[in-house]
Amino acid sequence: MDEHDTGKLTAVIVDDEELARKILKEYLAAHPDVRIVAECANGYEAVKAVSETHPDLVFLDIQMPKLDGFEVLELIGHGPQVIFVTAYDQYALRAFEVHAVDYLLKPFSPERLAEALERARQGIRRGESQPLAALVAESRQREKPIERVLIRDGSRVHVIPVEKIDYIEAQDDYVSLKTGGKEYLKQETLSELEALLDPGRFIRIHRSYLLNIDRLARIELYAKDSRIAILQDGTRLPVSRSGYARLKPLL
Repeated sequence: MDEHDTGKLTAVIVDDEELARKILKEYLAAHPDVRIVAECANGYEAVKAVSETHPDLVFLDIQMPKLDGFEVLELIGHGPQVIFVTAYDQYALRAFEVHAVDYLLKPFSPERLAEALERARQGIRRGESQPLAALVAESRQREKPIERVLIRDGSRVHVIPVEKIDYIEAQDDYVSLKTGGKEYLKQETLSELEALLDPGRFIRIHRSYLLNIDRLARIELYAKDSRIAILQDGTRLPVSRSGYARLKPLL
């Protein structure tokens, strides 16, 4: 447990509503072992604060503009204990319960906060990690095909609309997204990302490449049973036999 040499748990509050943050701070004042190290009004601030302060605990709202709580979780990865603070629907609350993740349903009482805090303290003491990856995966599956890809670069966040992506290349446990002459690395496999994208737009032309079909200029025969895709910007990508079979109906 990292208590930053103070004997206190460090916490970050993330909520786009100022009144909600104020109420949570007032309730937390009754818990002297909790020290608030950052207060964030949006998801971008949250990713930056968590990466810089490495808190023990994050109070995270789900419904926020720009980046929602699930997207914040995807970007910060595993680390702090998370208590969701939400006015979410019953479907989502059942998902939290299935994955044994604690949440505070707005409006909540000081007593309910104390209960959630104690549960978080116990998890921190035992060094337990929450099953947040499963929760993020479930939320992404509900929303597929995705309309944007989020990439964390230190404390910065890049948001790339899928229509801006030219192609995606597999690089071991990472994918490299090529867009407008720029390259972004994301820790995710090509198969995982492919499952979230619109199959009518992104075609697996090779085991290592996913192509945005809108960028294709033409297909050329390279050698016997070997073809290459020529993109509108002149980029040349290999096309496997199975990849060509997927492309052919679209040509």
